[in-house]
Amino acid sequence: MALEHPTNFTVPIQGLLIGHASNETVQTGTTTILFEAPAVVAAHIMGGAPGTRETELLEPHNTVGEIDAIVLSGGSAYGLDAAGGAQAWLREHGRGIELAPVRIPIVPCAILFDMRNDGNKDWGTHSPYRDLGYESIAAASNTPGLGKVGVGYGANTANRPGGFGMASSRFDRGHIVSCAAVNAIGAATIADTDHFWAAPWERDGEFGGLGYPEPWPADAHVPRLKSGQRVAGTNTTLGVIVTDLELSVDQAKRIAISAHDGFARALYPVHTPGDGDIIFVASTQQTPMPEDGLIDLTIEATNTMTRAIARGVFAAGIADE
Repeated sequence: MALEHPTNFTVPIQGLLIGHASNETVQTGTTTILFEAPAVVAAHIMGGAPGTRETELLEPHNTVGEIDAIVLSGGSAYGLDAAGGAQAWLREHGRGIELAPVRIPIVPCAILFDMRNDGNKDWGTHSPYRDLGYESIAAASNTPGLGKVGVGYGANTANRPGGFGMASSRFDRGHIVSCAAVNAIGAATIADTDHFWAAPWERDGEFGGLGYPEPWPADAHVPRLKSGQRVAGTNTTLGVIVTDLELSVDQAKRIAISAHDGFARALYPVHTPGDGDIIFVASTQQTPMPEDGLIDLTIEATNTMTRAIARGVFAAGIADE
């Protein structure tokens, strides 16, 4: 059964909104994950070339345990400016830690490299990313688009367009949502086929319903890599996992570590010295964690991340047709 709206997604977690802003001239964009109330967040980096803001603050041994939003942006290091734009919107709306006489919104950010596409990068003195950050958070809703949109607008993989993907799961009394911005050095599909590495975890034909190829390609083990982009910092997959089940920062950190297995299921190769792969895990703290529920939540976090990656690439391909 194919999805009715393969390039759109309805967010099942109350208080979680997601917004995109894209720039067609530069061929880039920004996506903001907005929490209507401060969320507990941790992050784990496994790529060799990350670009981030405020991620060290999220470590369990550090002071700030809650944040207001997470920004994912194209633009490489220029894209870190997008967090400032989102922060400006939050300040206008009275959000942030109160440190009299001011409030300080906390906005972690991670970026991917989309600077070698055909977009015009001659933007003058200031990059467009601060404005994109503001526009993306202002556009936040519970029905974000998928594929070639926001942070995924200018993304690519080794053999097809990258994009922004989402997947969700409900279990016991809670929900989990995974977001992925896919700009990997490797591929989400097997060899030169249209079959996704993530096929065993697919639900309801959400990325084509093709399963694994038959016969299995003899050269499936041969990695597909982006031509000319084997250098550090030019490839990245960014992930955000959100649940409404209560988590401590320590628990969120452990889930972020485990959920990188979803990257390894969905992309080949991954976590190379040329990638900046990162996963954020956030909790809106709305629902008590079931007894012994952390292991099940960790498994579902990994499963939904696997699906989100494939779905982002699949939806980007639909947009290119």
